[in-house]
Amino acid sequence: MLTLSPAGMSAVSIERPQANEHAPYYGRYVAKVAEGDLVSLLRNEITETAALLGRVPDERADFSYGPGKWSIKEVVGHMADVERVMSYRALTFARKDATDLPGFDENAWVADAGFGARSLDGLVEEFQAVRAATIALASHLNAEALARRGSANGNSVTVRALFYIIAGHERHHAELLRERYLLR
Repeated sequence: MLTLSPAGMSAVSIERPQANEHAPYYGRYVAKVAEGDLVSLLRNEITETAALLGRVPDERADFSYGPGKWSIKEVVGHMADVERVMSYRALTFARKDATDLPGFDENAWVADAGFGARSLDGLVEEFQAVRAATIALASHLNAEALARRGSANGNSVTVRALFYIIAGHERHHAELLRERYLLR
């Protein structure tokens, strides 16, 4: 298990982004993020989500709540994939790279990922590793870098908005796991 310690954390606070710092679609994720220190929230979220998923019996890991819906394993793999993409975008823009980054089709990615052949524990461990990298990146950016903008999928977005989107995306899927997959 990875340790997500606060050692060496930056004193820079990541301010909540304004609505004009991301595409309207992402507002639903940003709104799910509680007030407070975002890095601490990211650390606490992954601990809570890993604990939630740790209670899933092996025979339930491939459960899907309906036809065409992702399994629990696929949801976890998707969360890790999205976090990787959003973190890469944050890194790119924080480093003043003006490349217009492409979008991605999450349904195609999940279909081609082979998450069902993997263990849920392995997928959760991978998601924790991705989150540890996200926290390390977010913790060491200064206010100027966090305010930088770039373009992804044709939409302007700030670095700080991307970190809020990451946190809200996890909250969104954790809620769905509790409500539609009946994980409590």
